[in-house]
Amino acid sequence: MKSFQFLFDVGGPNGYLVHRVLPAFCAEHGASADYVPVLLGGLFKATGNRPPLMRYADAPAKWAYEQLEFDRFIKAHGLTQFRMNPNFPPNSLQAMRAITGAAALGCRAETIEAFMVGVWEQQLNLGDRDAVVAHLDAAGLNGAALLERADDPEVKAELIATTETAVARGAFGIPTFFVGDEMFFGKERLGQVAAALG
Repeated sequence: MKSFQFLFDVGGPNGYLVHRVLPAFCAEHGASADYVPVLLGGLFKATGNRPPLMRYADAPAKWAYEQLEFDRFIKAHGLTQFRMNPNFPPNSLQAMRAITGAAALGCRAETIEAFMVGVWEQQLNLGDRDAVVAHLDAAGLNGAALLERADDPEVKAELIATTETAVARGAFGIPTFFVGDEMFFGKERLGQVAAALG
């Protein structure tokens, strides 16, 4: 089966939208997505990139169009569960460490899903550790164990390493995709990802 990498951070709403459409995308194209956790803040800092709201602060028409495209994507794919998080932008560091550490606990996919649902459907405050533990527990996971793993120095180092590797490969934001060594940025590039897979 063909595969591609999906670089993500649960703190980015576009990453959530891609996460929601990937199952159908992969089924349609006979491919599998390899989720690669990275720190969006780390990508921004290392590359000089900024969030769209800041980047287009002096170009309101451009920012308005970004929002229009965002809404179009949601409508086109019927992503009716999406809710903008009132704590935006969320500090996703602990969550991304928990996702990184979840691999050793055999529950990475479930942890990704739990955080995506929490942040972008249920407006979970990632800065509230007790709320995060309770949310993970409610999703059938061991919240305390996941956050304990998140504090492990090896897990912290692994997330730094995946982020640094992403920067070295040319990534500057999320969602970023790699088909082999070919990079594609943005949810609007899924058609190009499909062509590269083909």
